[in-house]
Amino acid sequence: IAPDDMYWGIKKQLLTIFNEILEFDFIDQTDLELIKATIKPNTKLIWIETPSNPLLKITDIEEISKIAKAHQITLACDSTFASPILQNPILLGADIVMHSSTKYLGGHSDVLGGILVTAKKDELWEKIKNIQQTGGAVPSPFDCFLLCRSIKTLAYRMRGHCDNGKKVAQYLVNHPKVEAVFYPGLTSHPQHEIAKKQMSDFGGMMSFLVKGDVEETSKVVNKVKLFAQATSLGGVESLIEHRYSVEGPDSKTPKNLLRISVGLEHVDDIIADLEQALS
Repeated sequence: IAPDDMYWGIKKQLLTIFNEILEFDFIDQTDLELIKATIKPNTKLIWIETPSNPLLKITDIEEISKIAKAHQITLACDSTFASPILQNPILLGADIVMHSSTKYLGGHSDVLGGILVTAKKDELWEKIKNIQQTGGAVPSPFDCFLLCRSIKTLAYRMRGHCDNGKKVAQYLVNHPKVEAVFYPGLTSHPQHEIAKKQMSDFGGMMSFLVKGDVEETSKVVNKVKLFAQATSLGGVESLIEHRYSVEGPDSKTPKNLLRISVGLEHVDDIIADLEQALS
């Protein structure tokens, strides 16, 4: 059971590489009753992503973990958008937590890597370790060095991303050319209370809908100067991307949606760049 809103790279893997081995149900995981109704006798894994990419949906980790445990199902959580500073899924009942260390953990857009943590050193952990050792997909020593260096500043960087993120989200909410803003730190966010319960802060990731069509949205992306157009996130520099263009014609992402990773530049400069791009 996977989310209907999730990182497209994982969904593409599932549908094109594992489609002959595994069965999937992509559902709205903010609906706990729907999760219960979707469980089948052969359901082995519930995969959640919170906050989700790119719509920033929040799923209740603790409540879903209760459902998973009641049915002896493994619960895995992609917590990349939150980082370990803002959210600890294992403490909320998840069996596995995953992060793209390329993002906030690395934080400087110079590392490629991923992190998988299990709640227990059990049979599952042994299997995963075996795959790591025999599969050979391990980071280079230099990538590990960079990651260890970056983790030392992670807590302080996240403080800056969160502070800037809140101010940028509030600016966008009040902009006449913005139709909607998806950011869990806004009280208007439908899962704001759940986010408050399971996150210590709300991060620097958000998406917003431009009032207009694809052409109008593309104009905004192409006018930014401070923001870099890139599909990554979590670095010190602010990034913007048109998700629909990245995901292709089969994407269910709104065509007028822009996703931004708010960086650590002065917030006045970030807002000024958005202002001139939206004008």
